[in-house]
Amino acid sequence: MHVILNLDAIQLPLTGIGQYALQLARGLRRHPAVVNIRYFSAYRWLADPDQALRFNQALGEVRNRVPFKTLALYLYGFARGQLFRWRTRNLKDHVLHTPNYILMPFPGAAVTTVHDLSYLHYPQHHPRERIAFMERQMPRTLAQATMIITDSEFVRRELIDLLGVAAHRVQTVPLGVEDLFHPRSPAELAPALTRHGLADSAYLLVVATLEPRKNLLRLIEAYGRLPSILRQCHPLAIAGARGWLTGELERRLDPLERSGQIKRLGYISQEDLPLIYAGAHGFALPSLYEGFGLPVLEAMASNVPVLTSNRSSLPEVAGDAALLVDPENVEAITTGLERLLTDDEWRARAVERGLRQASQFSWQRCVDQTVSVYRRALAG
Repeated sequence: MHVILNLDAIQLPLTGIGQYALQLARGLRRHPAVVNIRYFSAYRWLADPDQALRFNQALGEVRNRVPFKTLALYLYGFARGQLFRWRTRNLKDHVLHTPNYILMPFPGAAVTTVHDLSYLHYPQHHPRERIAFMERQMPRTLAQATMIITDSEFVRRELIDLLGVAAHRVQTVPLGVEDLFHPRSPAELAPALTRHGLADSAYLLVVATLEPRKNLLRLIEAYGRLPSILRQCHPLAIAGARGWLTGELERRLDPLERSGQIKRLGYISQEDLPLIYAGAHGFALPSLYEGFGLPVLEAMASNVPVLTSNRSSLPEVAGDAALLVDPENVEAITTGLERLLTDDEWRARAVERGLRQASQFSWQRCVDQTVSVYRRALAG
C-alpha cells in the first residue's frame, strides 16, 4: 500500500487534530501494510512528521502576518492545489489522506477525516474567513472523497443525516490515548506542578483552546457559584492556547486571576501536559459541541474524575465514567462541579470506570482501522 499523508495540521500549539495527525503519521510509518508513505505539507514533501512541526510553525507565523486573509487564503489554496496536482500526477496508485477536512486535487483514491460540523452548527463561534473557506471547500471535498473518516459515530450520523453522504462511504475510527497519560506518583508530579504554580494545589482542570465553543464562560460562571471554601481549596486551572473571539472571556478571567481563584496556564508542552492532568483533583469540559473530546479520555487515563457535556459525541466517548451535564445550564454545571470535587464515593467509582473506558482507545487501533479504510478506498 502506498500512502500520501497531508501534515498541514501538525503545528504548535498542537491541538487535538494536530495530535491526531502526528500520531497517525508516526503509526503509519511502522505499519506492515504500508509499503511506502510520503508526507506533504503546504507546498513541499517532508521527510518525517517531526520535520512538519518545525516547517509548519515557521509557515504559520508568516500566514498570521498576511493582510486580507480571506483573499490570501483563497489564492494560496488555489496555487497549492495546482502544485500538488502536478507533483502527484504519476502517483495514482497511492491513496491520499488529509487528516484535517479539506482534500487537495488528486487523481487517485482519496480519504478525508471530518472531525465535526461545528462550522454549520456554530458559525458565530468561528472566524468569518474560516466559515467562508469551509462553505466553499467542504462540498467539493465530500464529492471527491472515496471514503470519509469520522472520530465518532455521532459525527458519522451527522454527515449522513445532515449532508446526505452515503452511509457506505463514512466509517468511524475513534482516536486514541498516548501511554504517557497514566496515574503518577507525587514525586513524579512535583517538578511539573512547581513549574506551573500548582504545587500543593487540589486544582480543578480544564484543557481547551480558548474559543467560544468550549463554553468556558459558563464554566467560569458556574465555578463562581461554588461555595467560597470550595473555590479556595480547588482553584480552576485553565490550560490551552489562545484561540479566537476571546474578548468577553478575557474580561471575565482577569479579575478572577488576580484574586487567585483562577490560574491561566497557557499552552502546556507535550512533556508537561500528562503531569498536569495527573495532578488534578478533577477535570471539567462542558463543551457545547465536540466531534470527539480527546481531553476527556486523557483525563480518565490519568486517574482523574471527569465532568463533561451530555451533548454531541461526548456521552459516546465518556461512557458511564463521567458526570454529564447540560452545557447551557449554569446551575447544572455548578451542581455537577460540587459533586465532582466533594463526593468521594462517586469519585472513586468514576476513577475506576474512567481507567477502564480510556483503555478501550489506543492510537495503534486508530492506525489499524485507518489502514482498513485505505484498503476500501483503493478497492473503489
